[in-house]
Amino acid sequence: MKTLFIGGIKSGKSSLAESYILENSASVKPFYLATTEFIDIEMAARIQVHQQRRQDLFITIEEPINLLERLKTCKQPVLVECVSMWLNNLLYHQWPETKILQELEAIMVLPVDLVLVHNEVGLGIIPDNPLARQFVDLSGKAAQIMAKGCDRVFFCSAGLSLQMK
Repeated sequence: MKTLFIGGIKSGKSSLAESYILENSASVKPFYLATTEFIDIEMAARIQVHQQRRQDLFITIEEPINLLERLKTCKQPVLVECVSMWLNNLLYHQWPETKILQELEAIMVLPVDLVLVHNEVGLGIIPDNPLARQFVDLSGKAAQIMAKGCDRVFFCSAGLSLQMK
């Protein structure tokens, strides 16, 4: 089963996704695949909050780039936190959009239970610079691929989730 939690920044999607996978993983400890690279002090603080919240409830894997290869080795359910940061990393490392979307499509057909977390960034204004516009467009395309490939999709806001699919 594949499930997507999508919402704005600080919408509660991460904690909702964590609770969801823990409730639906039966007696196995799920993987927590963290995609964020340590960029600055503020990002390190955000990462620390996530680490403290998950404690030892997950088996943590840190992988900012090669998501597909890491997921191929996982046998128990995996929480991917988060797809948005993975997209950001790939753009930073100058991956072409077509390759990024192909990787995501390959991820979506892997025979592993996935819970994906993704930021909804397309509800605001059109960004004023080309890189930000590229990210918003890529993020929207990625969201559509994930939503199509998932069995369940939850939109998150104010710490609540609304099942869309």
